[in-house]
Amino acid sequence: MKPVCLVIGAGAGIGGTVGRKFAQEGYHAALCRRSDAAGLAAMSRSFEDEGLSVSGYLTNAAEPGALEQLVSDVEQVGPIDTMVYNLGAQIGNRSLEKTSLKTFELGWQIACFGLFRLAKVLVPLMAARGKGTLLVTSATSAMRGNAGQHSHAAAMAGRRLLCQTLNAEYASQGIHVAHIVVDGAVDAPDTLGKMLGEEAFAALRNARGKEHDGLLLPEKIAETYFHLAQQHRSVWTHELDLRAYSDLAWWNHSVDLL
Repeated sequence: MKPVCLVIGAGAGIGGTVGRKFAQEGYHAALCRRSDAAGLAAMSRSFEDEGLSVSGYLTNAAEPGALEQLVSDVEQVGPIDTMVYNLGAQIGNRSLEKTSLKTFELGWQIACFGLFRLAKVLVPLMAARGKGTLLVTSATSAMRGNAGQHSHAAAMAGRRLLCQTLNAEYASQGIHVAHIVVDGAVDAPDTLGKMLGEEAFAALRNARGKEHDGLLLPEKIAETYFHLAQQHRSVWTHELDLRAYSDLAWWNHSVDLL
């Protein structure tokens, strides 16, 4: 039976690419996204066309009981060895006045509470097996709060501290939790591309992407994720940041990086 890599937030950017990397290395990739059944089916078929082991799931992380049922369903396929939490909660810059209570709470539901709910049901299963890895995609906002980022920064900072508390409680039981700060723009049409719009994203790619290597490439990010999942426990990485060589680190900026 293949070990399973469960990817929460398996779009065409980081999530789907990480899932493909794990599948190429012999895992079964359980790909989960909130919507776009056709896109999920197409991605799954592309895995199968490469001879990779894959299954797809549509799950709304904010719906009560959905994530818990997802873990139960995926565990029927095989033991979840690695879980990638790749759900974003970025809504763009919104002033305090324009950030509704519902919007603020939804960011927390997706970015922080969803991870807690998954950990609540999955980590005990991993602990009983004596091993498991949680790879948690994060963002600059987890490290620095900026104007207009009230919902996102609060939610992502909570995600970061939750990773720390999970490590403190479960590292000794073989559970490795890595908080990965993506400190820069990712070459991902279905996330950054949608936020910026097709024309602006194309301009960004021409100016900083392609041969310029100024956008983080999902394929290279996936290599780091797989490496983290294979680390020996004597040298576990608990937090790291990824950025293009041409970018300044988050602490050298006064504005949030996407």
